[in-house]
Amino acid sequence: MSETKDKIVFMADKLLRTRGYNAFSYKDIAGPLAIKNAAVHYHFPVKEDLGVAVIAQEIAGFKANTAKWKNLPEQEQLAQLFGVFERYCREGNICLMGSLAPDFETLAPAMQAKVQEMSDNILQWLTNCLEQGRKYKRLHFKGPAEIRALIVISNLQSSLLLSRVMGSTAFHRISTQLLEDLCQK
Repeated sequence: MSETKDKIVFMADKLLRTRGYNAFSYKDIAGPLAIKNAAVHYHFPVKEDLGVAVIAQEIAGFKANTAKWKNLPEQEQLAQLFGVFERYCREGNICLMGSLAPDFETLAPAMQAKVQEMSDNILQWLTNCLEQGRKYKRLHFKGPAEIRALIVISNLQSSLLLSRVMGSTAFHRISTQLLEDLCQK
């Protein structure tokens, strides 16, 4: 990608995580970057194109992270994932899936498909991590791993939302307890 295009995607990502998809315009991107709206439209003719680019970048980042973590014990892989969410909390962001979910019905079909791809990737990785962790007795939980993965991801997402209202300690308390519960025998 070009430097300008990268900056546009970065700014859109930040706006998505802080405001939501329907609450920003190209003007909100152009102003801070000191470029014209036309420059944003040049790289992303319609907002859907920009949204798809942001999600694709998130998917690529997630796959790169999980590839780096694959040789770690499962509890450490989970700790790495929780660390990503902790960074979001420190930065005042929510996760991309959590940000796009409320607007899902208003998104164009290409964006909906990309959001579903992102959520499928996260759920599949997390399910596999939990299954392997239980197999090797590093993680402990009842029920199917896929259901536990849904519980984990929904808790991480909601803890970021709660931290906006209750402060970052809400995220830390929830995420710490969640990880402890999975690692206790």
